[in-house]
Amino acid sequence: MHIGVDEAGRGPLAGPVCAAAVILNPNLPLEGLADSKSISETKRNRLAPLIQTKSLAWGIGWATVSEIEALDILRASFMAMSRAVEDCLRRYSEGDRVPITQTPLVRVDGNHSPGDFEGPWSWPYPTQAIIKGDQTEPSISAASILAKTARDCEMRRLHSIYPDYGFDRHAGYGTRQHLAALDTFGVTPIHRKTFAPIARRLALKLDPR
Repeated sequence: MHIGVDEAGRGPLAGPVCAAAVILNPNLPLEGLADSKSISETKRNRLAPLIQTKSLAWGIGWATVSEIEALDILRASFMAMSRAVEDCLRRYSEGDRVPITQTPLVRVDGNHSPGDFEGPWSWPYPTQAIIKGDQTEPSISAASILAKTARDCEMRRLHSIYPDYGFDRHAGYGTRQHLAALDTFGVTPIHRKTFAPIARRLALKLDPR
């Protein structure tokens, strides 16, 4: 048994970063798993509940904008991953499952894992960091889809609070529309103030909302 882990939301200028962890059920294979960025929103939204119901366990973890600013985006992503694995293992232990008798292997998308860095998280797991793992490892693909759909949902919620920025369309990425809104309406509390486009605007004394 192993846990697949991936994150969504490193690149945006606003909002939290989200990670997901998934233990797939080998007896209930899922068709159509792929990197979340390579499939449509409609397909992601169809697959996400199937992943949740057919997997042995899954978990979601977040790192806030404040944590991103304090730690940097890479370390904040690792914190979210740690929280996702903890949530996944908690859900697994609460189900009618065969007990885990040894520390599970974790497979992470990318060339680094939380265990490679020091930070305010716990990572006692043996880990395989797999470059393009979201394209080649089904459990990581599943985690990629869950992380992306969860974060998109959160950005739609934030859009209802800050409707002038179009978060429901670009999810916080630095699109032309988003940058224009920043120039018109200023920086909000959910913008990542350590990211260059936001820091530049703050330096020009755009008032926070």
